[in-house]
Amino acid sequence: DVMTGHWEFTYLADEVIKNVEAFHGDFVAQNVKVKEVSLFDYPHEDFGGFQPDSGLAFEPYTIKQVGGARVAVIGQAFPYTPIANPSRFIPDWTFGIQDQRMQEFVDQVREQESPDLVVVISHNGMDVDLKMASRVTGIEVIFGGHTHDGMPAPTEVENAKGKTLVTNAGSNGKFLGVMDLDVKDGKLRDYRYRLLPVFSNLLEPNAEMAKYIEEVRAPYADKLTEALATAEELLYRRGNFNGTFDQVICDALRKVNDAQISLSPGFRWGTTVLPGQTITMDNVMDQTCITYPETYRREMTGSEIKAILEEVCENLFNKEPY
Repeated sequence: DVMTGHWEFTYLADEVIKNVEAFHGDFVAQNVKVKEVSLFDYPHEDFGGFQPDSGLAFEPYTIKQVGGARVAVIGQAFPYTPIANPSRFIPDWTFGIQDQRMQEFVDQVREQESPDLVVVISHNGMDVDLKMASRVTGIEVIFGGHTHDGMPAPTEVENAKGKTLVTNAGSNGKFLGVMDLDVKDGKLRDYRYRLLPVFSNLLEPNAEMAKYIEEVRAPYADKLTEALATAEELLYRRGNFNGTFDQVICDALRKVNDAQISLSPGFRWGTTVLPGQTITMDNVMDQTCITYPETYRREMTGSEIKAILEEVCENLFNKEPY
């Protein structure tokens, strides 16, 4: 029903807007704004989600009736989109964490919409969500993403006016985070959270959706099901330092490009391949298919490689999540 954005933004603005308009739900993002220089000739000023007075590119929040409760849902898109991706893909929009703006919207929503709960759907990543929860007051729950952490229980974060629950439910449909909230008289009294593993082979698929997926895949089915090899060990892409599927990708890059060193972005997506399982083209695409998949071979000095690795470590292990 409600979503915010991350990788969607690399499809370029025209397609992003087209997809949002086709979405049978609400796309919300309080931290995506049209650059001032772009406002003079903004090509998407007729888009329904555009906020001309504030310059926000999308609706910042929506109101939902859930189980008899009035719930405000504020969106927090991936704040580092123009840094983590080529900025040429996002020439007209600014991002950032925007704590102050988030606080303003929480206060505005509580004053004007009288919700029983204020919830944030976020693509900040777990560490950034935890800090945001400590700085912004008035949010009951942050349902987060990006870092793909399968959190068995929410983290209760204290802030100046109470506490906020922060959680993250993994990736690739491996888990379903279920939170039951006990609300009475506009107050959250209690909650129960379960991180449910999804055993897809034991669940009867939705017939309509299964048919749709089959039709979409049909033109490419022969290629996707092509057997390439057999896994000798567990192939995954999850660890901070390395993953076995990452190693396969890096080895392939070195061989194909005749390179001494290969660097692969540590995406934490892709489904795991079990030992003895056939590796298909579908598995490879699952791990590598992105909107700018080109690979390059270039000469680099040792100092350049060192600088890249240190910058990655600075981002990953910095005690300051912002």
